[in-house]
Amino acid sequence: MKLTTGILLALAVLIPGVFAFARTAPQGAATKRQGPSEVERGRYLVEDVAMCGECHTPRDSRGQLEMNEWLQGSPIWIVPVKQDANWAQRAPAIAGLPGLTDEEVERVLERGIGPEGETLRRPMHIYHMTHEDAKAIVAYLNSLPRAIH
Repeated sequence: MKLTTGILLALAVLIPGVFAFARTAPQGAATKRQGPSEVERGRYLVEDVAMCGECHTPRDSRGQLEMNEWLQGSPIWIVPVKQDANWAQRAPAIAGLPGLTDEEVERVLERGIGPEGETLRRPMHIYHMTHEDAKAIVAYLNSLPRAIH
């Protein structure tokens, strides 16, 4: 009897959840209408997913990000374990996308190809983002004050 009561209790909790899940919009179907703005989605992707600030923002003497220079470009603080001739010495400024078109940035994010068709230099990650995510990142970066460097 205890087993039957436990099963019924579990079903009473799970069944409404299954129906609620089934009624939700498919991923991406109504995202623009219901979700955050494109700029806010781009902010989330830049700050919390790709963590672009870790390399594209300078650090102070304690190693903390200089938030007043957010995404203004920075010397690369990460060093490879083994010498690497393709290792970048500086992460470029990306706030306001100075010198880059939206299409060039989208190509970097969607296909991992640099603005002039070049291979990206490490430690830059090769991303294969969706076009919608790349557009959201471009919208966010364009919303920032243009880098002055």
